Amino acid sequence: MVPLAARAGQVSLGSGIRRSSPYRFLRRHGWSYLFLVPLFALVLPFVVYPLIASVEITLYDWDGIGHPTRYVGLDNFARVIHDPLFWNAFAHTFEYAGVLVPIQLTLALALALVLNNPRLRGAAVYRAIYFAPVVTSAALVGIVVSLLLTSVGQSLNHALLQLGLVREPVDWLGSPTLALPTIIAVGIWHTFGYNLVYFLAGLQSIPRELFEAAAVDGANAWQRFWSITVPMLREVGAVILFLAILGSLQVFDLVLVMTGGGPYYASEVVSTYIYRFAFTPAAVQAEANVGYASAAAFLMGLLVMGLTALQFLAAGVLRRRRAEAAG
Repeated sequence: MVPLAARAGQVSLGSGIRRSSPYRFLRRHGWSYLFLVPLFALVLPFVVYPLIASVEITLYDWDGIGHPTRYVGLDNFARVIHDPLFWNAFAHTFEYAGVLVPIQLTLALALALVLNNPRLRGAAVYRAIYFAPVVTSAALVGIVVSLLLTSVGQSLNHALLQLGLVREPVDWLGSPTLALPTIIAVGIWHTFGYNLVYFLAGLQSIPRELFEAAAVDGANAWQRFWSITVPMLREVGAVILFLAILGSLQVFDLVLVMTGGGPYYASEVVSTYIYRFAFTPAAVQAEANVGYASAAAFLMGLLVMGLTALQFLAAGVLRRRRAEAAG
């Protein structure tokens, strides 16, 4: 015979489980999911379906016209893996990300610390100025910068010559050693505003009382930064880091309009490599091969998905450590 109190506890526990069931949660908050309907209405046909369809295309030798009929199996993947130009573009993609991300995040964090100062006047104006390049098309930025670097008139070279900093014009986009660093510099400036805003949001979520209490205890600015700012930004910073890496690995517009991957494939990245085989005649064949380009895109997509999974794992680990430290 189960005591009445125990049965009452079981009933109340069961009631609590029923009250917190997913069905009741969706019934109470399901209206909020209506806001996601427009997103899914666009993502499913324009993102999910092309991704699924491209998997089948990787098995064909297809020029993009009509219906693919020439089945080649996994030959496209084998060709991509054995193509030195693909690994050349692969290395350039990671070189772009490896240089851009640490420089950009360091500058964004430093400037965010300055703009987060409550005594700074006109902080909103500075934020708008630094964020302005983000709202400009990357292709447009690339075209304008290319004109500034290569035009004969009032270009950057002209200014450098007038100041006596160089003796002859610098071939910024035509030199195999300068093309990719030039694109990286433009990329740092163009997407700088995103990370600046992210860091500002993270800094503004830190209670000011923590800094005031540390100052009262005698901590200087450097100690407050390492003891308060860094630990409180660790979780947000991990998300910013992975978003910056994923975004830089997908660089395309700047490279396409500034150098087209040249000279001599010196600035070729994976995205322009895929574009070249999918939509323009490749150097080694008479026509485009969408199947081959899809295979290259599929391999790169696996890498991006792996980095995304790593992002979730890292965020989960940091969240658990923070909860353990708080407990």
